[in-house]
Amino acid sequence: MLRRKARRGNPRRFVGLCVLAAVLLAAPSAAADPPNITLTIFGTLGSNGWYRSNVTLNWAVTGAENSVGCNATTLTVDTPGTKITCSATSGSDETIKSVTIKLDKTPPAVTAAASRDPDANGWYNHALSVTFAGTDGTSGRESCTGGSYSGPDNPAAAVAGSCRDVAGNVTPSALSFKYDSTPPSVTAVSTKRGNRMAQFSWRASADTKLVEIARAPGRKGAGQSVVYTGAASSYRDSGLRAGRNYRYRITGFDDAQNRVDQTLTFTASGRLLTPAPGEKVKLGSRTVMTWTRVKKASYYNLQLIRGGKVLSVWPVRTSFQLPRSWVYQGRRYRLRPGVYRWYVWPGIGRISANRYGRLLGSSSFTVTG
Repeated sequence: MLRRKARRGNPRRFVGLCVLAAVLLAAPSAAADPPNITLTIFGTLGSNGWYRSNVTLNWAVTGAENSVGCNATTLTVDTPGTKITCSATSGSDETIKSVTIKLDKTPPAVTAAASRDPDANGWYNHALSVTFAGTDGTSGRESCTGGSYSGPDNPAAAVAGSCRDVAGNVTPSALSFKYDSTPPSVTAVSTKRGNRMAQFSWRASADTKLVEIARAPGRKGAGQSVVYTGAASSYRDSGLRAGRNYRYRITGFDDAQNRVDQTLTFTASGRLLTPAPGEKVKLGSRTVMTWTRVKKASYYNLQLIRGGKVLSVWPVRTSFQLPRSWVYQGRRYRLRPGVYRWYVWPGIGRISANRYGRLLGSSSFTVTG
């Protein structure tokens, strides 16, 4: 009986397969990637790394088993620097990402100041400058602008400026004020003589608030005195000394204390008004002699003297115009260069009565060639 031998495999091949399996089972798996964190920031970026609006942080995390601090966050309060951190882990791997947010939504506070106080009554009457100062409690002030003003006239003038903080916030500002650099006008100044008196009148512009009249020499021996202050259009200065020369300054002021000046000289007279005492009369010019009225006088006797009497007339009015030539006591006269003195008496009743009151006065004038 035939017996078959059992077929036996190659023992070496078997051993190799076992070793390979053991190696495969013992080899470590490939290394895994750490978690990935991506940050997106929403907000208005200003200057120097500052934000000027609410800031929202959106974290996107992938490949993580756990995360901390990675929820969406919105900052609404000004901060000089808030650090926010998102961390994610996967097994033994960890990813950490941080960001510091500087937030300043508040513009700086601004104050404005003029270079000086108003010149008068709340008004400025010449150029001024305006500076602006700012404060900022978060990012700090960076810069401020300024300006100046020199016209035009305006009761609501303004200079604009601004301040900027480090974050880029800007606060505009302005300083308002009243400005007037134009003097008022005082025109048509005239004077009228009276007995030891000067009558002034003038026409002032609508913005003239005050007129002042100063006289030299002044009152009670003063070198100069202000004899009038007010808003009228005329003034009478009395108590003058006949024959004395006075200098008057008439000044108009507006609310801003802009001023306009006019000066004039005036020779005071007594009851004989014109020509003024010592006045120079040009040869050939119209010469009118005037005096004050005397109550109850029906005529006057005017006498003109140069060396001797050269004229005697009896006008019924308080004035007499010298003719170019005239005849007195059979002799013809005319004005010639030199000094003339004249006298006036009031006549009472009829001329034939030859009745006169007290001498009104005497005065003189000089005829120049």
